[in-house]
Amino acid sequence: MRTTLTASTLAAGLLALGLAGPAAAQTAPAADAASAAPQTYETPIVNTKGETIGRIAIRDGANTLVMRVTIQPGGLPAGWHGIHFHAVGTCEDTAKFEQSKGHVNHDGSKHGLLNPEGPDEGDLPNVYANADGSVNAEVSTDTPLTGEGGLKDADGAALVIHANEDDHATQPIGNAGARIACAVIK
Repeated sequence: MRTTLTASTLAAGLLALGLAGPAAAQTAPAADAASAAPQTYETPIVNTKGETIGRIAIRDGANTLVMRVTIQPGGLPAGWHGIHFHAVGTCEDTAKFEQSKGHVNHDGSKHGLLNPEGPDEGDLPNVYANADGSVNAEVSTDTPLTGEGGLKDADGAALVIHANEDDHATQPIGNAGARIACAVIK
């Protein structure tokens, strides 16, 4: 006769002998679903005329921030465009978006995803505008939305889209050119 020992049979036997009481009585803490859910944020993108040309949608998880950039046809010139998080959450000066200041850069790193002394916290990959000027892109970064070093600090931040692509090395903005679109993150 062969006896099969299952985990439940073993646990019942140990409990009966008083050997597994403290261990068996412990239960794993329940995961807090609210803290595990990503924070979300959406805001419009405006051009230098103050017209809405698209939106950004941000999801901020425990380890990374994921941002979708959606721009309608006619929104940007065709081709590659540098995008960066800038330090102040304003797009009110639509002619040049200069009130958004320089890149988010709490630790003083050099500009450029390919720079050995970088990147700074505002650096992001380029996005590509199709022939019709539309963009559908998703980028990620370890710069958080909230908390220490977060984009939604006291003065917020801005996503700035530049006229040219970022070369990811040249200081201070990778030869990305003029600021042509902006989205407030507050």
